[in-house]
Amino acid sequence: MIRIHFSAADFARVRFAPRPAPLQALNTALLMMSRPDGGLLFDRWRLRVLRALPASVAPLRDLVPADQAPRFFDVFSDTLDEGLDTVRAAHPDLVRCELERVYATQAPPPPPWIRDLRQGDAAAWQIVRRAQHAAFETVVRPVWDSVQDLHQKEFTRHALAVAEHGVGAALAGLVPGSRLREDVWELAGPERHITLKGRGLLLLPTFHWTGHPLLADLPDHPLVVTYSAGPGLPLTQADADGTHDALAGVLGRTRLDILLRLTEEHTTSDLARLLGVSNATASAHATMLRGAGLITTVRAGRAVLHQRTALGSLLIQRHGGERRASG
Repeated sequence: MIRIHFSAADFARVRFAPRPAPLQALNTALLMMSRPDGGLLFDRWRLRVLRALPASVAPLRDLVPADQAPRFFDVFSDTLDEGLDTVRAAHPDLVRCELERVYATQAPPPPPWIRDLRQGDAAAWQIVRRAQHAAFETVVRPVWDSVQDLHQKEFTRHALAVAEHGVGAALAGLVPGSRLREDVWELAGPERHITLKGRGLLLLPTFHWTGHPLLADLPDHPLVVTYSAGPGLPLTQADADGTHDALAGVLGRTRLDILLRLTEEHTTSDLARLLGVSNATASAHATMLRGAGLITTVRAGRAVLHQRTALGSLLIQRHGGERRASG
């Protein structure tokens, strides 16, 4: 559980990023590429992107040797060039400490260019800039217009929530499963306790990442919470067409009926009754849909509640829209 402790001043310093951050969009897309789950929906995208990545991107792997990026990559500028400049302007002490940290658990020594980067070598920094720029142009640029549109919609949704219900209620409803207990905001994720101490909070949605909220906690900066606000990637038409082919061959009639019914929450018993199958069969179908990221499942007392995710709804819409389930 992530627990973020607010002061009264911090509640007044909660901000929503007005525009998406190109480098953080890249960071979350690369994180999504490294996840082993969601094969049904994301394998085609991963394969296509991996084939398209130029050789100049390869040094990024050296900077994330144990799947943990250095904190000087936590940059939230709202233009690509400004973001790249901010990475380059990272304090030398932070760069040295972070490179030592990410290589602390690695048996192989860092490659020579990483050692040069630790010393502030200009040529090594140019390698970093080329790699990040090429990765953004390959992975994120093709869907950047979609990211910007989605961000604006999420910005508007949050602004309306704050205007109608206040900051506290908006925070509690921002991420599924989150809650505000007096001055502590609780979110699902790895165990962490962070006290803001007047630094404030910046909220940044991501449309490439579907995991737990990501925290950027740098000294003397607002805490940045990057949270999942979309299906995992803004699907291009080619992605959607490929996904529909996969769904037609994998989901089957019963699982599609479940998706169509889960515009509202249903228990496993409800689904079994509506579909005319056993509880065990309904549960097995729900497990497969949940594994594909199409539904969520939460326990409420002795009952288990299922509901369609944003990705499930997106696929239904692109698959011909809502229609009545069979039976």
